[in-house]
Amino acid sequence: MSTQAGIAVIGAGAWGTALAQSIARAGNPVVLWARDPALAKAIGETRRNEGYLPEVELASAIAATANLDRAAAARTVLLAVPAQHVRAMALRLAPMLAPGTPTVICAKGLEQASGLRLSQVLGECLPQALPAVLSGPGFAGEVARGLPTAVTLAAASLRDAEMLARAIGHRGLRVYWSDDITGVELGGALKNVLAIAAGIVIGRALGASAHAAIVTRGFAEMTRLALRCGARAETLAGLSGLGDLVLTASNPQSRNMSLGSRLGQGEALEAILASRHSVSEGVWTASAAVALAASNGVMVPVMAAVADVVAGHATIEEAMERLLARPQRAEG
Repeated sequence: MSTQAGIAVIGAGAWGTALAQSIARAGNPVVLWARDPALAKAIGETRRNEGYLPEVELASAIAATANLDRAAAARTVLLAVPAQHVRAMALRLAPMLAPGTPTVICAKGLEQASGLRLSQVLGECLPQALPAVLSGPGFAGEVARGLPTAVTLAAASLRDAEMLARAIGHRGLRVYWSDDITGVELGGALKNVLAIAAGIVIGRALGASAHAAIVTRGFAEMTRLALRCGARAETLAGLSGLGDLVLTASNPQSRNMSLGSRLGQGEALEAILASRHSVSEGVWTASAAVALAASNGVMVPVMAAVADVVAGHATIEEAMERLLARPQRAEG
């Protein structure tokens, strides 16, 4: 996998660029595909991605391109486009990708229209690919700068997961492997919704105790739903579950938490989204998460409150009142 065109990253946003930089830092040549030819040209000429990671000088081992055929020719593909764009990108790749090509989903979300996990979307659109999922607590800027980060990579078999983890991992990016695709995906997707809830608590200045409560009860919801869908408890207690939730629900660098904080301070969702260059995946995943929970008979009041707020079905005050009015019960 370390030969020429061994690894390609599709998507030159902050996370895709950071992953390309990390892979290159480990000594691997990597192709970085950008949708915008002007961005690919600028990265090649300036070694900067000014729109997403302007402070990072990109490694010379990164070959930026707007030619999707070139990226699809790699032996391993990392799909770093936003969750709601995975289907469209997979359909574009379908006639280009060789059978058995490992395709690693690096976005965290559920497809809003269908409620499917992204590996399920990949299965529908790219059945010839070997699907895998990369998730866990990592901010793009920190990964790009080489700060120590640990994440999880899951595939259907531990052998494939280990092979891929070793291909992209190195001293600064510690990649653990798993065969629990469902757990790794749902941990990464659902924590984004919960991070919005945590941000609202911070934005409303409800206090540290309320923040701890919403994160803890949210984690219980995330675990119950994931287990019902076939995930393993140890996965949710690991990097791609609890670890990612701790990061994104407690740090203003988190796009989802900061969005929630601004909502809590009274800003309109449309204005927040319009002011941003990057995607806050929890906004789109919230309704899909609630639908998934309903179809599995799982109560998720915190996620439901977020879904109602971002859809405009309830004000923050109304959503808070519903949560506080819930009957007391044994913890679990």
